[in-house]
Amino acid sequence: MKGQRIGYIRVSSVDQNIVRQLDGVELDKVFTDKISGKDTNRPELNLMLQFVREGDHVIVHSLDRLARNLDDLRKIVKDLTARKITIEFKKENLTFSGDDSPMSTLLLSIMGAFAEFERSLIKERQMEGIAIAKAAGKFKGRKRTVTPEKVDVIRQRIKSGEKKAVIARDMGISRETLYQYL
Repeated sequence: MKGQRIGYIRVSSVDQNIVRQLDGVELDKVFTDKISGKDTNRPELNLMLQFVREGDHVIVHSLDRLARNLDDLRKIVKDLTARKITIEFKKENLTFSGDDSPMSTLLLSIMGAFAEFERSLIKERQMEGIAIAKAAGKFKGRKRTVTPEKVDVIRQRIKSGEKKAVIARDMGISRETLYQYL
């Protein structure tokens, strides 16, 4: 049974360019996330995993575009291949179909470990940069998402008896953030 060729593309932020990933690859459908790969809680990844069917061929630019965590990578690959869906990583020239050799499985684990290690290094450098900026008095932290006017609206709505969870949802913030502003 010949299935569809499905592409999955991920970049870490909205302003990054997706063109280089899977450029020139003939695909029937493409799912694109513009979000961090730190976990598998990504809307388009989840849609793609629900969409693919037995016989489909999923194509991803590289291992780190699918997952930055070895456990997540192995879980996704195992899930797809168990459903008789082939997954191909263009950059590493690796394809997994469920009947993979021990060498392929080893390469997946090694390359996935490198992706996880790279993410750890990025996070470590980020924390070092923040510490240096704080010491220099230049780090202001994240910009406030709720204006003083919105805080007044929140307080008025609470006084009128509205549930905090509903208010937070309406404002597009978490309940924790709402409590911090109060």
